[in-house]
Amino acid sequence: LATHGKYYGSEGTADIDKFSLDKQIKFDENPLLRSHIYLSGSNNALSGKHYHGEDGILTGEEASHLDLAQTQLVVLSACESGLGQAFTGEGVFGLQRAFLQAGAKNMIITLWEVSDFATQEFMRHFYENWLEQGMTIRNSFLAARSQLRQKRTIPKYWAPFILIGQ
Repeated sequence: LATHGKYYGSEGTADIDKFSLDKQIKFDENPLLRSHIYLSGSNNALSGKHYHGEDGILTGEEASHLDLAQTQLVVLSACESGLGQAFTGEGVFGLQRAFLQAGAKNMIITLWEVSDFATQEFMRHFYENWLEQGMTIRNSFLAARSQLRQKRTIPKYWAPFILIGQ
């Protein structure tokens, strides 16, 4: 999914008031509600308008209920898709945990806001390596990051992408 993502950590609590009071209360109870990717209709929901009960915001909680048992790879080329709330001994609760819990075998996610141009380059290299060159997911990822790093040496362009899973 190539879209906008957001993690509402403790520093982002001022942004939470964009959501309904019911969701705000649940943010404190369930850290999977703090990680989002925005889909069609989310602009309406964020401005207080809802379209047939669907808000266009996919939370980690919602993603965890998907059936992805046959899914080899989920790519979230959205800002902050790898962030979440860390619990000692439990790991990070966010989109990455939700999609893996839903059955995805591997994920490519980002740790901070990413450049649209760097993301496009990275994804082009990754898919060429994987689908055209026949490399494994892991080797395609490492090669794509290396290819991007050669062109854009500043870490903010190539370092936010991480691969987790098998």
